[in-house]
Amino acid sequence: MSPSTAGLLYALGAFGLWGLSPLYWRLLAHVPPFEILLHRVAWSALFLLWFARGKRAELRRAASSPRTVALLLGTTALIGLNWYLYIKAIADRRVLDTSLGYYINPLVNVALGVVVLRERMRPLQAGAAALALCGVGWLVHAHGELPLLSLTLAGTFALYALLRKVASVDALAGLSFETFVLTPPCLAGLAWLAVNGHLPPDARTWLLLAGGAGITAVPLLWFVEAAPRLDLKTMGFLQFTSPTLQFLIAVFAFAEPLPKERLTSFVLIWLGVALYCADAALKPKK
Repeated sequence: MSPSTAGLLYALGAFGLWGLSPLYWRLLAHVPPFEILLHRVAWSALFLLWFARGKRAELRRAASSPRTVALLLGTTALIGLNWYLYIKAIADRRVLDTSLGYYINPLVNVALGVVVLRERMRPLQAGAAALALCGVGWLVHAHGELPLLSLTLAGTFALYALLRKVASVDALAGLSFETFVLTPPCLAGLAWLAVNGHLPPDARTWLLLAGGAGITAVPLLWFVEAAPRLDLKTMGFLQFTSPTLQFLIAVFAFAEPLPKERLTSFVLIWLGVALYCADAALKPKK
């Protein structure tokens, strides 16, 4: 199998599993979202102890730099909030809002690159951002309020990506650092719940909560394998697999309402995504 074919399979696996994850988390609808988050972190830490054993030198190097530690503490807070909001959105039957957020996310990345990193926005990128802004503006006009959940999901993940880029730590070592930092307070929270009688009600729930570690870490491990095998343009196209699957699951599996106003907003954002992809396709190679 060629490296590009392997990379494509790894990338489709990663983005596909992220996109299909609402089906898994919905199985835990009877568990409070914050409790799911505590278990997700704790079981992921156990999972990563095995896979990150070859990253000890990288973790020690990161821990020896105050700047890197500060940046990774920032990413820890952002990814913890993002995970919680995502799980809660699924429990609240708002998967369409998560899909909208992750369609907007790459366009927020472009905006942060311009504002923070002083990158130049190319014409097609500007058009994509303008269409996304129109899509959000249309929702505000139709409903009289900002789509805060979608914007927060997009913003936290975009800021997370920006800080991770600046921190210069590889994906697996970074995720391990973040998970291990979150583990002590999460274990304390689980201990408090246990003392107060809030335990998973049956073996099936225990297994599903433990399986959340795989849903969290496996797609990232596949992403880490895909990234060096594929160019950024291809990865950029494939990343829209996740919100597309979320959209289809929300409409056809969960029967979430899709009124005309919301569909119009999605269409505007989809046009922005199309321009974003066109810009990536036309960008000359260095």
